[in-house]
Amino acid sequence: MREIREGSQELVLVEDGQDVAEIHFKPLDDRTIVIDHTYVSEQLRGQKIGDQLVKAVVDIARKDGKLIVPACSFALAQFKRHKEYKDVWAQVKG
Repeated sequence: MREIREGSQELVLVEDGQDVAEIHFKPLDDRTIVIDHTYVSEQLRGQKIGDQLVKAVVDIARKDGKLIVPACSFALAQFKRHKEYKDVWAQVKG
């Protein structure tokens, strides 16, 4: 059985009592959160679990009126791949 456990700064996919995937995010300021880590266990890779976790954080940001800085490489790749995330992408200029 799979379920997503939501913490204040993370989403964790739990399967049969084991943490098998996770995404961490933290506030940068009042309007912005940073995705700083994603992990999917070997046995679940290739099943788009990471994609689903990033989308879940995007949904949270939209609901809360926040922007996202995708600081980890996987999240950044997802934001580049999914143009529909543009509305919540806080692109850092520099």
